[in-house]
Amino acid sequence: MKNNDWKDRLNIVFSTNPDFKFEEEQENVEEKLPNNKQTLRIELDKRNRKGKSVTLVTGYVGSDDDLAVLAKKLKVQCGSGGSSRCGEILIQGDFRQKINEILLKDGYKTKVI
Repeated sequence: MKNNDWKDRLNIVFSTNPDFKFEEEQENVEEKLPNNKQTLRIELDKRNRKGKSVTLVTGYVGSDDDLAVLAKKLKVQCGSGGSSRCGEILIQGDFRQKINEILLKDGYKTKVI
């Protein structure tokens, strides 16, 4: 059965063509690169954080769900809080060496800055 939900077509005005068929845009899903093909940058950041230091992991290529899974693993292993969005993981505190070891065990290439 075809889903004909009007909420998907809120930005469509009106068509006088009787043969008009509404086509939904396909979302571009980023394919996850294999771990050994990804180079992640690990750096310490203190800017705009009121003197608090955070470990920033950037350069991840993949979906936001895969990024969230990796971020959760790093947060649990470091015993710290953090967040993940837009291809970068933020871990509260200075855990550069520990994160480097964890990522190397998982097969990622890393650069500690």
